[in-house]
Amino acid sequence: MQPTTTAVPALADLTTFRVGGPAARYVETSTEAELIDAVRTADEAGEPLLVVGGGSNLLVADAGFDGVVVRDVRSSIDVPDHSACAGVTYTVPAGTPWDAVVEEAVTHRLVGLEALSGIPGSTGATPVQNVGAYGQEVAQSIATVRVWDRGRARVRTLPLVDLKFGYRTSMLKRSMHVADESDPRAPWSPTPRYVVLDVTLQLRQGTHTRAVVYPELARTLGVEVGERAPILDVRAAVLELRARKGMLLDAADHDTWSAGSFFTNPVLDTDAAALLPAGAPRFAATDGRVKSSAAWLIEQAGFSRGFGAGPAQLSTKHTLALTNRGGATAADVVALAREIRGAVQTRFGITLEPEPVLVGLSL
Repeated sequence: MQPTTTAVPALADLTTFRVGGPAARYVETSTEAELIDAVRTADEAGEPLLVVGGGSNLLVADAGFDGVVVRDVRSSIDVPDHSACAGVTYTVPAGTPWDAVVEEAVTHRLVGLEALSGIPGSTGATPVQNVGAYGQEVAQSIATVRVWDRGRARVRTLPLVDLKFGYRTSMLKRSMHVADESDPRAPWSPTPRYVVLDVTLQLRQGTHTRAVVYPELARTLGVEVGERAPILDVRAAVLELRARKGMLLDAADHDTWSAGSFFTNPVLDTDAAALLPAGAPRFAATDGRVKSSAAWLIEQAGFSRGFGAGPAQLSTKHTLALTNRGGATAADVVALAREIRGAVQTRFGITLEPEPVLVGLSL
């Protein structure tokens, strides 16, 4: 069966930011074989390639994408025998909506994904970004990721140790490269060397989450940091928190016309962290480094919720989200991001890094 080539949509129709021009060609794939064939065909023809799932982590240029956009529309969850053992393994096609996987796990009393409820997008994107929220990361539950290796033109199974997860990153994400390595402002390649085919999750049976480590979540649950809570309650609390911040997709709510948090929290070495003001948030990170809060830095640099006079503004609910208030262009969003990033750099000497993938754009 061949992939389905359909009418070319604007990328605005395929992304949660709702900005971006058309693709030169658009293909939908409903099987793994079709996905591999579409990617391999594009690579053999030297055609630029952008693989799209839920489109929740993309900001695409107004000129669009001069290549083929491949959208993985597979959506299924292979449900195992939950009573077979203490641990349960799920293998999920990359195109499956992520929150459907979380809901399935929590409903069947499987621990490890509950704090990742409500995150938009597809399952295949989660290991690339090592998505995380409220003290959980998907890396904590991943066993393997099957990929199409574009460099070797073959399917590979990557175990946890080879994925080299870090804060909002992985080997999969680091396989993206800038078009011009001599120019630090050059845009990254929108599709990395590895195209995710499916993700295998190893989950533990149970009714309670691991220790709740995120203070805001603990307060919402009515527990102390370090205590455990029922996973059904954790999912409900996380969905409530995300809704308050405009982080649950709602076509009628312009605060959700975004890519979620636009900047990652900066992870600083000890010398850089020592230059932070006394009141700046500080959290222990790996290798003795210190993580601070991008939202706090943005607010202290003079930006409040709802900042902006044009069609691109900060969310009225959360200062980390840049939003499309209706009719915004990618140029509008980039201009706002540059203004915020520049002010934080001037005030604190810290360069905030964007979390979404910028296609045909740079900050």
